[in-house]
Amino acid sequence: MTAFPNTTSPQKLLVTGATGFIGSRLALRAHQLGIDVLATGRAELHVEAERLQELRAAGIRVEVGMLQDPELVNRLLPGRDTVIHLAAAQHEAEMPESYFRAVNVDSVRTLLAACRDHNVRRFVYGSTIGVYGDASESLLDEDSPVRPDNVYTSTKLEAESLVHAFEQDFETCIVRIAETYGPGDRRLLKLFRSIARGHFVMIGNGSNRRQCIHVDDLARGLLLASQHSAAVGRTFVLAGSEIMTTQEMVRRIAMVLERRPPRLQLPMWPFVAAAGVLETTLPPLHIAPPLHSRRLDFFRKSFVFSTARAQSLLGFHPAIDFRTGAADTVSWYRARGLLPRPSVTELADRQSA
Repeated sequence: MTAFPNTTSPQKLLVTGATGFIGSRLALRAHQLGIDVLATGRAELHVEAERLQELRAAGIRVEVGMLQDPELVNRLLPGRDTVIHLAAAQHEAEMPESYFRAVNVDSVRTLLAACRDHNVRRFVYGSTIGVYGDASESLLDEDSPVRPDNVYTSTKLEAESLVHAFEQDFETCIVRIAETYGPGDRRLLKLFRSIARGHFVMIGNGSNRRQCIHVDDLARGLLLASQHSAAVGRTFVLAGSEIMTTQEMVRRIAMVLERRPPRLQLPMWPFVAAAGVLETTLPPLHIAPPLHSRRLDFFRKSFVFSTARAQSLLGFHPAIDFRTGAADTVSWYRARGLLPRPSVTELADRQSA
């Protein structure tokens, strides 16, 4: 069991966004460690309902709702001494800017004020590395310039400013979360499936670099941020230990799946042009664009980080390398029928090879 320093009493933790990927794994991990966990999240989508069922089956109390509801917030906070806030609007490309502002800014302001009123001890805000914008090849850290370039990242950065404004009322910490993967993730499921089926197409040359973090490592880092005295008033980047290109990432997934690395590659510019047209014409009709600029970021944005601050102040070191984590993820997908298992013929061919 992981030990966390500088704690004086049993933690009473509230996790928001707990029916999301990261929030659900964090709540389960905290519960396994014996922490008193209260979770909240939406249950509008099928995957959210699945996670809600999993949390409740584990014995975790979950309140369903949205944080824009002040009555829900005031039911959640009494008796809670710590909040890890992960709820956010992120992938709803068909929604207007007002929706992102309501979820990512206004509800954070409401939650922070309620935390002050209910004497919460510490508030950990889950932000994103997306606040760095169109990152360059340079090494980024917590003090690097921020240049958010879409409504999601700009509202997340605005919420960071709100957190800073409450620093005199209770302990605060901001965690900028790198690209996260692992058991429970559905965002990268399409990537794994396309590689498994031999349908994956690289858009661009795949040379952009990334620093993925396994969700179990991230959960450990978030819990450290919620308990360690050195986290107070600080901003941390939590990212994995390995730097790899998108080409390398795809090859490692193919290796885990025992597939040949995909070779088909298409130029970037036609997709950028198409995304621009779809993003302009479809959202006013309340239709989610099948292709948008943020999806193309997977193939073109590079993010490389120094995590020295988290290492030196929190003692945080990612423990799971990407190949191990990818194998872990594949096992989780296959156990739930989300990814096909190799056929008997395929296994026989590999053994003979």
